Amino acid sequence: KDRPRTKDSLIFATQSTHKMLAGLSQASQILVAESENKKLNESIFNEAFLMHTSTSPQYAIIASCDVAAAMMEGPGGEALVEESISESMDFRRAMSKVDSEWGSDWWFKVWGPDDIVDEGIGSREHWVLKPKDDWHGFNNLSDGFNMLDPLKATIITPGLGLNGEFDETGIPAAIVTKYLAEHGVIVEKCGLYSFFVMFTIGITKGRWNTLLAGLQQFKDDYDRNQPMWKILPKFVSQNPRYERMGLRDLCKQIHGTYKAGNIARMTTEMYISEMKPAMKPSDAFAKMAHGEIERVEIDNLDGKVTAVLLTPYPPGIPLLVPGERFNKTIVDYLKFARDMNERLPGFETDIHGLVTEVVSGVKRYYVDCVIY
Repeated sequence: KDRPRTKDSLIFATQSTHKMLAGLSQASQILVAESENKKLNESIFNEAFLMHTSTSPQYAIIASCDVAAAMMEGPGGEALVEESISESMDFRRAMSKVDSEWGSDWWFKVWGPDDIVDEGIGSREHWVLKPKDDWHGFNNLSDGFNMLDPLKATIITPGLGLNGEFDETGIPAAIVTKYLAEHGVIVEKCGLYSFFVMFTIGITKGRWNTLLAGLQQFKDDYDRNQPMWKILPKFVSQNPRYERMGLRDLCKQIHGTYKAGNIARMTTEMYISEMKPAMKPSDAFAKMAHGEIERVEIDNLDGKVTAVLLTPYPPGIPLLVPGERFNKTIVDYLKFARDMNERLPGFETDIHGLVTEVVSGVKRYYVDCVIY
């Protein structure tokens, strides 16, 4: 409210109402900030919107958007958000307290400023990413441009430094999240050595205490190298090859695989490598719609033109859009993902656009490419 409006440009933002507010699943809204000189032409906007929406909408979802908006009105809405921020801050302080109690022993970190206020929610300026600070790990930041939302807590597991260098030992986040899932805490967003939780309205101390207790139990089981069949029975029933392994032994094996492949650097370089568009995305999609594509095995992808959106999870950011050429860096990543999937079933890398087929009893990996 206290920020000045733009002079001419309207600002559009999509808000996932179902994530942060009281909306049903799939509920989202488009927010518009008018400029000083221009107002939103609602008739044109509505006409464009109708091209991308259903004529038979789910009205319960729409109603939940109205309810969520009403809940945010006035001082009541501010109080709800402030309470969520307060719970997030209490969680961060609790994690920091446990860390200090363990002393030199390992513990999970919460990504954020090194010093947080002892009580209350602090000020907005405290969460601005300053170029000279070390905690965020980013270079070449513009002063006052980026800010961390305190409601979004990224929990860092040991094993990978902010500089991208691997430690001797490590605990991949995929193992931690599988452990938490079997102990009643579901984590949706998971990276190599981090996972993400959000403090939305309705999150209470009791709920984040369950997460904290789960992390403490994980540390205890890791330090004692408890057998997998005992602590992750559901996971082991689906992947019996890990039944006789200890938790620490499995962490060591996966960490060693990540380190040997230097996957942290690879997943960075593949996004900054030179992308060469061969045609417009719309033309590539038209080729796919007309069946003018071929299914190419990943060993032969270098130089081929993708007909599909290629998106690895994590991080869920498109790597190639239809019409762009594969380069060696991206092909090397796909080969690593294939090897990882074969060596460590249950910890597969999910890549949208990568197709698997079993040929003569062997699983092979393909991408649909334009016949070009």
